[in-house]
Amino acid sequence: MKTAIVTGSAGLIGSEAARRLLEEGYHVVGVDNNMRQYFFGADGSTEGMRRELAALKNYQHASVDIRDQAGVARLVADHAPSLKLIVHAAAQPSHDWAAREPHTDFGINAVGTLNLLEAARQHAREATFTFLSTNKVYGDRPNTLPLREEATRWEVEPDHPYRARGIDEGMSIDQTTHSLFGASKAAADLLVQEYGRYFSMPTACFRGGCLTGPRHAGARLHGFLAYLMKCCIDGTPYTVCGYKAKQVRDNIHSHDLVEALLAFHAAPRPAEVYNIGGGRANSCSMLEAIALCERVAGRSLKWEYSEQNRIGDHIWWISDTGKFERHYPGWRQRYSLEETVREIFEANRRRATA
Repeated sequence: MKTAIVTGSAGLIGSEAARRLLEEGYHVVGVDNNMRQYFFGADGSTEGMRRELAALKNYQHASVDIRDQAGVARLVADHAPSLKLIVHAAAQPSHDWAAREPHTDFGINAVGTLNLLEAARQHAREATFTFLSTNKVYGDRPNTLPLREEATRWEVEPDHPYRARGIDEGMSIDQTTHSLFGASKAAADLLVQEYGRYFSMPTACFRGGCLTGPRHAGARLHGFLAYLMKCCIDGTPYTVCGYKAKQVRDNIHSHDLVEALLAFHAAPRPAEVYNIGGGRANSCSMLEAIALCERVAGRSLKWEYSEQNRIGDHIWWISDTGKFERHYPGWRQRYSLEETVREIFEANRRRATA
């Protein structure tokens, strides 16, 4: 039986990938030690998802900390004979949290990635290595684009090349403010590229926009759509930070992202980099997201506005997925933004009444 290792297996993308790979007949080794609870408290815990996965046939859980070089090496070596795919979705994912404990953030995001890459090189270098990177590797450079204020959102000027499809992989990552989170993820991103290029390993960085879906354990510091809907349902006040609440994000459902990972795995290439997100069709500003959540939930959100934006945050981000679509023309996004938000609503309502 083919084996896949999925890090962050009890999180949003990891759990989606684990279930999908089980459907494909893989033995899935899930790696997750619930650091999300340490980052974000009880709201961020992934323990419930871990228990769900542990009950599935051919799923094996490993509570390995990816900062543990020897432990990661043993894990990969033990499964090397049948190991075909590594989905690396484990991360410290928050801008704001990274500044609290920079060593923890860098250890997980950068050193943990290095440990996995080196273990793969030593024991399973033919295994496809897919890394969940982030658009934050570009720092705040998108904020230098020619933007104009519209009624409910910021937008790139109509004659700019990014207006139609969004930002492509040609944008520089240099001389910008990234946040410490963005810097640690950029370090990991470069390592994934370098192992692919230097050692001719099949690696890819998927620089995600907002990754979302009904299994997201949304918390105040991460997972904005899921947390926004949670606040809308239970009446928790929500604070929007800066940019007149008109900052724009594109949103991709976890299912569609995992399908992209599997498309790459079916025909892998060395050292690839892809911007991956919902694109223009699935973009929204904070004001638009609030209105959509209120409409779907049938109730008003209690929210307030803070003038202070987050350091390194984007005013406008839409992913141009054209490069990936050219390389993998069979991939299509299944979920619209409204369908995604409706799934998040139903999942939050079920959790609220459980």
